[in-house]
Amino acid sequence: MKLIKNLALAAVTGLFALTTLAATLEINGVKLEDTADVHGSRLQLNGAGTRYKGPFKVYVAGLYLGKKAGTPEEVVNQLAPKRLSITMVRDIDAAELGKLLTRGMEDNMGKGDMSKLIPGLMRMSQIFSEQKKMLAGDSLLIEWIPGTGSVITVKGKVQGEPFKEAEFFKALMSIWLGPAPADWKLKDALLGIK
Repeated sequence: MKLIKNLALAAVTGLFALTTLAATLEINGVKLEDTADVHGSRLQLNGAGTRYKGPFKVYVAGLYLGKKAGTPEEVVNQLAPKRLSITMVRDIDAAELGKLLTRGMEDNMGKGDMSKLIPGLMRMSQIFSEQKKMLAGDSLLIEWIPGTGSVITVKGKVQGEPFKEAEFFKALMSIWLGPAPADWKLKDALLGIK
């Protein structure tokens, strides 16, 4: 009887461990949860992958949405909150990261559209220049909260007021999901394309 109880306990413990393992995904040492709570909405991990610059791993990104999306349009058009989570896997100059993000927006938008975003771009540039360095393990969250705007959190701290314009969030997402993404493999990974 004691053997049966021990086997049953082992089976339950094993199932719990499998459930716990299924709740996270690990990429290059970065753990991503299957779900995230953003402003009272439970989001699910749509896809995740690594950003490479040449042969170097720069960061791991995960896209969280209210419902699965396989195209950039489906991501942007969802009305619910959204989150792009970025965790650095190498040290990088934060001001340089800010410049790369701005360049990524420019690569995916026309000059006319970019000119409307100049105040937001200047604020974003200031956010990153104030950070000095992003070290391996540091995180960056870009969240869209309907009725509030885009909220940028760096190293666990919300950075100023939200960016109210929906166009600014769309431009940010174009860095990873636009027609000229920073990394094509990462784009596919975020959209859950194998």
